[in-house]
Amino acid sequence: MKISYNWLKDYLQIDLPADQAAQVLTDIGLEVEKFEVTGGVEGGFEGLVVGEVLTAEQHPNADRLRVTTVNVGGEEPLNIVCGAPNVAAGQKVVVATVGTMLYPLEGDPFKIKKGKIRGEVSMGMICAEDEIGMGTDHDGIIELDTDAPPGTPVKEVIQLETDEVFEIGLTPNRSDATNHVGVAKDLAAALQILKGSDKKVVLPAVDGFKVSNNALPIAVEVQNTEACPRYVGVSISGVKVGESPEWMQKRLMAIGVRPINNIVDITNFILHELGQPLHAFDADKIAGNKVIVRCLPQDTEFVTLDEQTRKLHAEDLIICDGDNKPMCIAGVFGGLNSGVTEQTTNIFLESARFHPIRTRRTSARHLLRTDAAIRFEKGVDPNNCLYALKRAALLITELAGGAITSEVVDVYPTPVERPLVKVRYKRVNQLIGVDIPKDTVKNILTALDIQIQSEDEESLQVAVGTERADVLREVDVIEEILRIYGFNSVPIPETLKSSLSYSNKPDSDQLTRKIADLLVSDGFYQSMGTSITNSKYYEEGDNSIVPLMNSLNANMDVMRSNMLFSGLEAILHNQNHKQSDIRFYEFGKTYAQQEVENDGQSSIKYSEQTHLSLFLTGNLKTESWDGKTNKVSFFDLKESVQRVLSRLGIRSFQSQEADASHLAYGLTYQLGKQRPLVTFGSVKRTILKQFGIKNEVYYADIQWDQVLKVVKKQKTTYQEIPKYPSVRRDLAMLLDKEVAFGKIEAIAKSTVKQLLRNVNLFDIFDDESKLGEGKKSYAVSFLFQDERKTLTDKEVDKVMKKLIHRVQTELGAEIR
Repeated sequence: MKISYNWLKDYLQIDLPADQAAQVLTDIGLEVEKFEVTGGVEGGFEGLVVGEVLTAEQHPNADRLRVTTVNVGGEEPLNIVCGAPNVAAGQKVVVATVGTMLYPLEGDPFKIKKGKIRGEVSMGMICAEDEIGMGTDHDGIIELDTDAPPGTPVKEVIQLETDEVFEIGLTPNRSDATNHVGVAKDLAAALQILKGSDKKVVLPAVDGFKVSNNALPIAVEVQNTEACPRYVGVSISGVKVGESPEWMQKRLMAIGVRPINNIVDITNFILHELGQPLHAFDADKIAGNKVIVRCLPQDTEFVTLDEQTRKLHAEDLIICDGDNKPMCIAGVFGGLNSGVTEQTTNIFLESARFHPIRTRRTSARHLLRTDAAIRFEKGVDPNNCLYALKRAALLITELAGGAITSEVVDVYPTPVERPLVKVRYKRVNQLIGVDIPKDTVKNILTALDIQIQSEDEESLQVAVGTERADVLREVDVIEEILRIYGFNSVPIPETLKSSLSYSNKPDSDQLTRKIADLLVSDGFYQSMGTSITNSKYYEEGDNSIVPLMNSLNANMDVMRSNMLFSGLEAILHNQNHKQSDIRFYEFGKTYAQQEVENDGQSSIKYSEQTHLSLFLTGNLKTESWDGKTNKVSFFDLKESVQRVLSRLGIRSFQSQEADASHLAYGLTYQLGKQRPLVTFGSVKRTILKQFGIKNEVYYADIQWDQVLKVVKKQKTTYQEIPKYPSVRRDLAMLLDKEVAFGKIEAIAKSTVKQLLRNVNLFDIFDDESKLGEGKKSYAVSFLFQDERKTLTDKEVDKVMKKLIHRVQTELGAEIR
């Protein structure tokens, strides 16, 4: 949020340097994230000089252009081609010489260059108001009324009002500080307590508000007072829509608001002055001279100011005319056919309080994050609506003419009173950590306009202003006291207190970092996908998918139920940027819902699971002169999965073919009848085609929550380094193609439980012309070791005979 220091000082007459004011604001919780000095217009007129037009002749090749010579104080006058109709010899003008950067009111900044325009050399530019950001006029060039000699910098002739603009990082709870007056009140309170200042905020008077006649009465009916607790309106007739005065334009431009016309500018001015959004309707377009505040049927079409046709939700609060036709989305955005135009002469001015949550939902549904919606979401002060309306009406009659031609309509069925809060001195000192004198506490509350209703030796009964929508409890009031007392005024304790804490084992964060380090060392990069994804990736009718109630993006409307699709999106993004060799890992969450019955009543149960996903695609290594590049394979992924499990101490598990709808083939590892630890394999081509990915992708889904349960039950064991050598035996066998290596491994482990240390498949031969149809050859190594003695050949041969017999009888193997 931007705050103009000059604007703020319209209400608080102080001479405190801007940098000191910024520090005070930061100290009281209104953190000034950025502080800049502006010169009234962007660029501060740098490079612009006074020029004297010596000649102005018709361009020989263009009817609307003039060829001028302009004295800018140099040795020779400049030739400048100009399109302004009012350029003439003898004028003093603003000239942008070659190399000058211009910052127009609309469009991007640009640099003046030497060039030819329709065949004539042009060595600069004679400027209009909008071309240098000084105003909106583009009808002709600026004519200077000055005796300054040519070549004088324009910034010495046109005195710019400098301003300091604070960029404040406003927290969501500060509904009272969304405007200049609110910030001024906070600053005044701090200066009174911390600096002993006697300055107070003075609001503009509205005593001059007077109803001239009742020629244009417009009735108001609020059908939903919960969504609209207060609605105030008044009619103003005979206005003339035009340009705002210079002082108002400067105030708005200083905080980045573009001036439009006097009526719209006044509503924006009040928004940033008082924090109260206003809306001006063209009164002649209000059918039946009646405003109805209501909700319309689902999918009612409404054309908004941006010329977009939107379908309204049944919960959207709408401002309608007497024929129940929508004119405005309450608190969010106006309609195309009811707003103020240049032809408008009569207006109906609205000042209201709309429900924060409903406004937020409507704003999110229609993707309209307007300044008004942001204020209503935080909670505007319902007791400020009438003052803001009168303030705006007086400005309109002053700057746009006209007269107030109706009584003020004020629908406020249940006035909001100041909430009463009991504040105990003991609790103040306890929470803040320092004994604050009672008088200081009372002075702070008074400075913040928190009224003291009653008091005794132990406590105060206070009435909090309704502009502080968040201050409702004792602890909230104490927070306000601390802000103004000063965080820096609370002394740093001289003693350091500590306590022992018990953490559950295993430490999930520590394990996550350990595995992340392992994967990075193996060449993986971390991917971070969003938990929100596109429903089109999932099958229709899948009731386990968790939808979003208020999606801000039509392509991100559900919570992800697996890690695959967000990973494929990352792969596609990288492949589109010429990065096709990819190794990704991601720690993330998936979400699901399930309807459950409880005591005859159905309800939705939500679940959230943590996963570690791995993705491999492309080449195993980058192209190089020293070797052929190979594509990554299923076995590269398998090796990575096993390294992760091994690093976690999980070395014994059962393997079986994966039964996963998204995999063409793969494996599942699990322990007994427990949930699977990991499922991995090759992603189906149909899914890859849906994403536009051409390369094969290998994907592993490690159930991290299940892994942590297994790790928790494991005990760390130690064993002595073997003293005796190991013995290796190799076995080549002819098998049917459908026999997996896992079956050989399982037979070996069950046959030789004590001596077997490792089983490894080190060669595969698959040539049916030599082996026979449906056959393949495996070469498998077996590593044996006895911790008590050196194994003899006779002992190893005995074990191998048992192995050979079992693979022959159970797998139909032929030993080669």
